[in-house]
Amino acid sequence: MTHPRKNRAFTLVELLVVIAVIAILASLLLPALTHAHAKAHSTQCISNLRQWGLAFRQYSDDNKDCLPRRGQGIQPLAQIDRPEDWFNSLPPYLNSQSYQQLFAANQKLKPRSSTVFVCPDATDPGSNHFLPYGMNMNLSPWNLPTATKYGDVAHPDCVVAMADAPGPYASTYPSVHSYSPLARHGGRINLLFLAGRVQSLAGSYVGCGVGDPKLADVRWLTGTASDATAHNY
Repeated sequence: MTHPRKNRAFTLVELLVVIAVIAILASLLLPALTHAHAKAHSTQCISNLRQWGLAFRQYSDDNKDCLPRRGQGIQPLAQIDRPEDWFNSLPPYLNSQSYQQLFAANQKLKPRSSTVFVCPDATDPGSNHFLPYGMNMNLSPWNLPTATKYGDVAHPDCVVAMADAPGPYASTYPSVHSYSPLARHGGRINLLFLAGRVQSLAGSYVGCGVGDPKLADVRWLTGTASDATAHNY
């Protein structure tokens, strides 16, 4: 005679062991996945800044070596209709509409928007305008009668052109004030230097939220007439 086969069920202890193993594996994998996710965002941000760097160079080539204007300074962005400001003058070189055109078409930039304007890790603090990258506040400001020329900038390989910024401002500068650049990538900040190089550095090294540490390799001063008023930032 044959005996019917009995289906063997998992015991409670066995189920608890399986759950414990899954939890341990998840705890081991989660930090790695989080790190990979953050690394991918920082890489995309660096790619965005490199594209802006190319646009800077192309714009100056087309405009007798002049750089675009940095937009408004210590005040949140309000005036968006000047064609010389970087957020309007550079996008056409990247096959993009200007910021003014996007805003007029009710296409306000938002966090995680797939555009060269937006860093993947940027958050919107709720301002009327949102620019997660800011131009060096001391580079080609409007208080100068003419735009700064690329060739007049001392050490363009070390002078910051753009950086991760808080969002409401068109330009940024290391400061205790809210327009200071942001180290939004795990305590690090991505910087575009005027010569086109992009580098990730510790926010504490750059002076985020503190002030310009006057470094030789990260310069916010340009060697032009704008330096005379940089102490106001």
